Parts: sequence; C-alpha cells; structure tokens
Amino acid sequence: MDKQRIRIEQHSGLGIVWFAGWLFTIGYLDLSFLRGVLAIVVWPYFLGVDFAGS
Repeated sequence: MDKQRIRIEQHSGLGIVWFAGWLFTIGYLDLSFLRGVLAIVVWPYFLGVDFAGS
C-alpha cells in the first residue's frame, strides 16, 4: 500500500498585505461606505487615480 504525503501550505501573508492595502486606501482617500466596498476589489485603481491627479 502506497502512502501519500499530504502537504498543507498557508499563504496568509499575501492576504494580510491585501487587507492592509485596502484599509489604507479607505482611510487615505476618505472613501464613502459604498466606494469602500467597491475598493475591496479595485483599491489599486483608486490609489492610481488619486496619485495621477496630485
């Protein structure tokens, strides 16, 4: 009987960076609730628009 090795990898570091970036975007750009929800997906876009206009 062959034994299979099960390997479990955790990639929580990237999720923490993403979450921190999302929170930074909401605070830095002073987004409303609905724009903050939209920023869950496209927070780099909001930062790019703000930095391009500066």
